[in-house]
Amino acid sequence: MPLIKVTDLAYARLRAPDLDVMEEFLTHFGMIRSARTDRALYMRGTDAPHHIHVTEQGDPRFVGFAYEVASEHDLDRAATAPGASAVEKIDEPGGGKRVRLREPNGYQIEVVHGIERLAPIPTDRDPMNTGSEPLRRAGKLMRLPKSPAPIKRIGHAVMGSPRLVETVRWFRDTLGLLCSDDVYAEKPDNLIGSFNRCDRGDTFVDHHVFFCIRNERAGLNHFSFEVPDVDAVFQDHEYLASLGKYEHMWGLGRHLLGSQVYDYWADPWGRVHERWADTDRLNAKSGSNLLPADEALRSQWGTPPPEKFITRICQ
Repeated sequence: MPLIKVTDLAYARLRAPDLDVMEEFLTHFGMIRSARTDRALYMRGTDAPHHIHVTEQGDPRFVGFAYEVASEHDLDRAATAPGASAVEKIDEPGGGKRVRLREPNGYQIEVVHGIERLAPIPTDRDPMNTGSEPLRRAGKLMRLPKSPAPIKRIGHAVMGSPRLVETVRWFRDTLGLLCSDDVYAEKPDNLIGSFNRCDRGDTFVDHHVFFCIRNERAGLNHFSFEVPDVDAVFQDHEYLASLGKYEHMWGLGRHLLGSQVYDYWADPWGRVHERWADTDRLNAKSGSNLLPADEALRSQWGTPPPEKFITRICQ
């Protein structure tokens, strides 16, 4: 039995030497400032969480990420994990409580509860007349709002690790994640990647909230954020490209595992952020798969991932 079962990914945590530059990027990317102090920047999406992205002032660094739990009892249990902090009040905007853990590569994993919820920000997006629903927008002209389309929420985090099996086991045993797809090269016992989702019983959740890929270095490959619809992925690809300020990493395309329509961009310090729409949803009864890499790590349409994306690990 796992120690606890987390319910969702809460936020990303990075460091950057210039919070103004980071806020400019994240605003172009579609996030909205929730709070800012002299030490850190907190950005939100249109859903209710107070923030989904934290940037601390400092040298560029991947710090870690946070998961939500359903109760303070879960925090008490998390605090019994080897090396865990005590349950502590979060002295940051949004408040709440947390326990700080270290996953096998040394990065900080926060388990959080009780952070302030804000009023969701309404978004006005026209439905599509398509497929079996050709009259969803009957009599109304499609007119997209100007870019950037707002980020809705954080979706998943992806890490590289030379200790793949140990890392994945830790996330499953400590946080209660379930395997969606394990990926191997050459033979089934040679795992090179693992997609994992939250265990919320019969409730359907994203195909993965954590993906770990084998790499000689440990660190961040990317953070992932949902946008309102597929139009937003395409339209804001053009918008971000038109700025001429940021490195495009990969996309557009549709993944096989997870099925998201995706687009990847690097922030000014090279940390990759993904915008996506549409994803597979699974529950605890959906089971898991063991797949060869040449079948699993490809897109249903779109170009193959470039080497700079596959090997991008930020420490």
